[in-house]
Amino acid sequence: MTEPRTIAQRLAAKVAAFDPGQITPKARERALIGILDTVAVTLAGAREPCVQKLRAVPGICDAPGPSTLIGLAGKGSMLDAALINGTASHALDYDDFSSVFGGHQSAPLVPALFALAEAENLSGKAVVTAYAIGVETEIRLARAVHFHHYDKGWHPTATLGTIGAAAATAHLLRLSEDQIVVALALAVSQASGVKANFGTMTKPFHVGMCSRAGLLATLMARQGYTANPAAFEHPQGFFEVYNGAGNYDADRLFDHWADPLELEDDGIAVKAYPCCGSTHAAIRAALDLRAKTRLRPEDIARIEILPHGRRLKHTDTPHPVTELQAKFSVQYVVARALLDGAVKLSHFDEDAIADARITDVLSRVEARAHPDMADDAASQWSAEVIVHTADGQRVSERLDNLMADGGAVPKSASAMWDKFMDCAEAAQLPADMGGAVFERLETLDSAPDMALVLRMMAGQAERHTPEKPRAGTHVSGDALPETTWVP
Repeated sequence: MTEPRTIAQRLAAKVAAFDPGQITPKARERALIGILDTVAVTLAGAREPCVQKLRAVPGICDAPGPSTLIGLAGKGSMLDAALINGTASHALDYDDFSSVFGGHQSAPLVPALFALAEAENLSGKAVVTAYAIGVETEIRLARAVHFHHYDKGWHPTATLGTIGAAAATAHLLRLSEDQIVVALALAVSQASGVKANFGTMTKPFHVGMCSRAGLLATLMARQGYTANPAAFEHPQGFFEVYNGAGNYDADRLFDHWADPLELEDDGIAVKAYPCCGSTHAAIRAALDLRAKTRLRPEDIARIEILPHGRRLKHTDTPHPVTELQAKFSVQYVVARALLDGAVKLSHFDEDAIADARITDVLSRVEARAHPDMADDAASQWSAEVIVHTADGQRVSERLDNLMADGGAVPKSASAMWDKFMDCAEAAQLPADMGGAVFERLETLDSAPDMALVLRMMAGQAERHTPEKPRAGTHVSGDALPETTWVP
């Protein structure tokens, strides 16, 4: 009698057997878009304080290595590059996301894959294929555990992303099925990240850590490490510990695996606004309302924001002070959209957040869960914005499905140009290098050696790189043009 196969063994078989021929033209284009978008936001986020402070920690990037720190000067080990680039990729909360995943599918994968592929001189085609495997793993896992996993307080980008990064890097290294089982089980023990830390530097750190952890799991498996192949379904394993009995369906992980690929799902979105994706339906509704009514700031007496309740739990920040708080304030971003007709990178500078025009309007904003948008609604990326005007009128705009008809992602990688170049400018890449990087990434699956690709992404020396403290010393904490193809 054949011994029943564990979940990790079944998943490892899928990962090992995946063939590039399974990637349809649509999925290939989506993969290139996801990778392009991740590199763009990593470049823009590389000099953010959360990245610079992390890089200054003793023991991180202390020695040179084979892997590029994207948008920064110097290189580091594979693990350090995954950590730093992963944190940078999510520093601005401008990276792509998936409504099914409940998080950001590309940021955990691209930093780990790039760091590994550069060090091992692997091809762009291998990276694109491994990326597809990572997205498939993440989102299939999400189908098995959501929305209980999300509502309980786990950050799916970090918890499920760790496992996705392990699957992707294990495929990239062409590990055996047995080795992939170990990598997946090791990833289970490293999966972490709670939503309580949203609005702080810890949220982007979640992404850096999960990218590093997934890669570390793969490298340990290659070295012959051991782990429990029943780490998912064990009574004290992933599903029971993270979700609890009756709150998951493990079979959904394998239901229609890669048929079609999750990359083709219309729940995937590329961000038009550099803030939490849960605010985007409200932003779009506010922008549409402003365009239709020609509202002026002086017309606004009171604003009601009614998003789907699941979108509000971590975006109800009525009076943000810091950049990160503003990115998780549906009140702030809707006020910006109504007053300025856009939500841009520059709107998250602390001077902009303290703008008297904004603070005045924020005193007249109320946000609450929409009473007519059920927890189990087919679309949960929805919102209504209501403005009561000074002359007694009530005007409103409602968006019921941010992801409708795949409209939240461009049709081709070439449509990413404006966002990419805006981010590249923020990274201060050498003259004309941004365009060259874009063109190379647009055809990444034809690149023979990722080391040559990553060489183009190195930044100039930073003017104010924090000095690393001596070992044993105490470190104290701190007391884009709008795009039209994304909702």
